[in-house]
Amino acid sequence: MKTSRKRIPKFKNEKEEREFWSTHSPLDYFDFEKAKSATFPNLKPSLKSISIRLPEDMVNELKVLANKRDVPYQSLAKLYLSWGIRSEREALKVK
Repeated sequence: MKTSRKRIPKFKNEKEEREFWSTHSPLDYFDFEKAKSATFPNLKPSLKSISIRLPEDMVNELKVLANKRDVPYQSLAKLYLSWGIRSEREALKVK
């Protein structure tokens, strides 16, 4: 059984469109039967390079720990930063 989908109205501006979608479900306007699978092979992750000065012994210790885990030391540093940020955010929520 085919269901007819509503037509998306034309919007005068972005504000009008935002207001419309805040009160309407996209599922009422989307035809799943016409949906196609999409791939985006050229997407690049959103990364920003930074420079950070660390004591040599800290970098050496990080390399030793990374070697034990068989991962690049920069990846391990990102993991530790992520854990620290998450921990700090959770601690701030408690207060």
